[in-house]
Amino acid sequence: MPIRVGVIGAGVMGADHIRNLSTTISGAEVTFVADLDAGRAAAAAPPSARITTNPTELIDSSDVDAVVIASHDDTHAGLVLECFEAMTPVLCEKPLAPTLLESREVVEAEADILAATGARLLSMGFMRRFDPGYAALREATQARSQGEPLQVHCVSRTAASGPGASSESAITNSAIHEFDIIPWLLGSPVTEVSWQAGRSSRHSTGDLRDPSFMLLRAADGTLATLELFLNARYGYTTACEVVSEYGTAALPEPAALAINQEGQRRSEVPADWRPRFADAYRLQLQAWISSLRRGEPAPLATGEDGLRASQVAQAMIRSLHSDGAFTKVTY
Repeated sequence: MPIRVGVIGAGVMGADHIRNLSTTISGAEVTFVADLDAGRAAAAAPPSARITTNPTELIDSSDVDAVVIASHDDTHAGLVLECFEAMTPVLCEKPLAPTLLESREVVEAEADILAATGARLLSMGFMRRFDPGYAALREATQARSQGEPLQVHCVSRTAASGPGASSESAITNSAIHEFDIIPWLLGSPVTEVSWQAGRSSRHSTGDLRDPSFMLLRAADGTLATLELFLNARYGYTTACEVVSEYGTAALPEPAALAINQEGQRRSEVPADWRPRFADAYRLQLQAWISSLRRGEPAPLATGEDGLRASQVAQAMIRSLHSDGAFTKVTY
C-alpha cells in the first residue's frame, strides 16, 4: 500500500511537493491538501485528494499516514508539534522555526517521544544534502584527497526578495541552507560567525540590507564565506567551493541550454531555485517515502540538525545587531 501523504501549504514549494509525490515518487499518494486559500489547495491537489483550509483537520485525518509541511515559516513549529500529538511522521521544510525558542521546543518534544517509543517522527527538508553536486563535494572533502580543507566559499543569489523581506528573515529563511550544509560538508560544527554588509542594491527595501556577506568559522578552524544576494535580478544561482591544501573542489555548473544566435552565445539562468534543485527534492522525497514504507529511520536531516542551523542563525542575527562583531554560536 502507498504512503498516504497530506501536504500543508499549496504555494510554490507545496505545489511542487504535491506534483512530485503524485507523479515521480514511488510508493506515495497525496490524499489531503491544506491551505488557507481553498482555491489554491484545489488547484494544486490531485483530483482524488481532499482539501481543507484547516491544517489540524488534515493532521488528524485517518486518510493521512505522513505529513509534509510547506506552509509559512511561522507555522512550522506549531504544526510539527500537532503531528507529534498525532504520532504522525512529518517532513518539515526549512527552517524548523523562525526562533530558537520554538526550534528547541520541537526538538525536546521529539526527544520525549523517542525516549518513550523509540520512534523518530521529524525529518527536515534540507534538500541540498541530496543534490548530486553537494553529495560529491562532501565525499571529496571528507576523503581529504586534497589535504585538509582551509576555506569554503558559498554564493547564493535570487532574482528578487519576497514581500516583507528583512536582513533577519534573509538569515533565517535563505542563509539557513548554508548554515546546514557548511558543517555537513566539513563534518565540523560552526562555532563563530560575523555578518557584514556594504552598499545595498537599489532594489533592497525596508529592513533588508542586500547583498550581505557572512563569515562562519568551524570548530576545525576552517573559515567559510557566504555572499547572499536576494535581489540579483538576473535569476537564481548557487555556488560552493572548498579550498584545501593541495587543490580545490567546487560544485559543477548545472547543465543549461546553450543558444548560438545572431553572433552571440548565451545560456539561460533559471528564475528560481526549483530547476536547480529538482533532483535534490525528488531524491529527498523518495528517500523519505521509502524509509516510511520499510519502517526505518529516514536518512534526511533531523530535528537536531534544524536546531543547530537555527542556533547558527541566531548568532548571525546577534552579529547583525552588533555591527558585524564576531559572535559565538551557543549550542
